[in-house]
Amino acid sequence: MTTVTADVDDFATWVAARRPALLRAARAITGDPDVAEDVLHAALASVLPRWGTLRDRRAADAYVRRAMVNHHVSWCRRAPQRREEPWAQLPEGVASSTGPSDAAVEADRRRLLWELVLALPRQQRAAVALRYYEGLSEAETARALGMGLGAVKSNTSRGVAALRRSAALVGLDVGG
Repeated sequence: MTTVTADVDDFATWVAARRPALLRAARAITGDPDVAEDVLHAALASVLPRWGTLRDRRAADAYVRRAMVNHHVSWCRRAPQRREEPWAQLPEGVASSTGPSDAAVEADRRRLLWELVLALPRQQRAAVALRYYEGLSEAETARALGMGLGAVKSNTSRGVAALRRSAALVGLDVGG
């Protein structure tokens, strides 16, 4: 087996194992499931030719996350300027004559919270998503986003504060 074939096989095995986590990260970074798929595929396509030169396979997730951030930034720069529109009306809660189940209430709460996360500005959304949805440390988030530790702390703090304000407006309890 040639080195190139071995690298491709190794890469394919790694992608098969890590794809769900990487797709979650891509969704967190982009805020859009369709764009997330595209960004993940573009990142993987750009990493494959360099896979054999990656010295530490434990750093592969961070390497791919950084590539996803870079591809998303490029995609945003190429896309026409979009303006976020506020919601026309506040979301309604789950209603039922017998009352919603705990699972239904929790699912509705998570859906609404994710919608609030998606409404954050791009850098705040990425910082909050990587810190709290993906569970990365501040240093790991900084490396993944290519920004300083202070910028991660600032974007995370502002994002969480904005989430609390938005959640209060829609009557969602997100804790103190």
